[in-house]
Amino acid sequence: MLDIRTPLLLIFLSLLCACSGDSEPMRQLSGPTTPTDARVAELYNRSCRSCHAQGAGWAPRTGDLQAWAPRLQKGAPVLLEHTIDGFKGMPPMGMCFDCNEEDFTKLISFMSGG
Repeated sequence: MLDIRTPLLLIFLSLLCACSGDSEPMRQLSGPTTPTDARVAELYNRSCRSCHAQGAGWAPRTGDLQAWAPRLQKGAPVLLEHTIDGFKGMPPMGMCFDCNEEDFTKLISFMSGG
């Protein structure tokens, strides 16, 4: 029988795996490094920042317009789907299990400089 620590450990390990690997070369970033909306800031700091602030595991860095451009070209519905379902190193729900589609849309907009 598994106790509560086992699922929590699996979540933690998946987050570490999602953020492993070499980062893209550092580029000049655009825009603020913290969202101005308090809820978006709390969600970003809790769930997104650990990978997207440094570009860990090839995550596009927050404010790196060049890294976000090809993703944005796929369209908002595709980005939202990748966020919810997971895509490559991005874990499902971006490790934000209490986020809704509106939260994800705001987070994507902030991180992509939109």
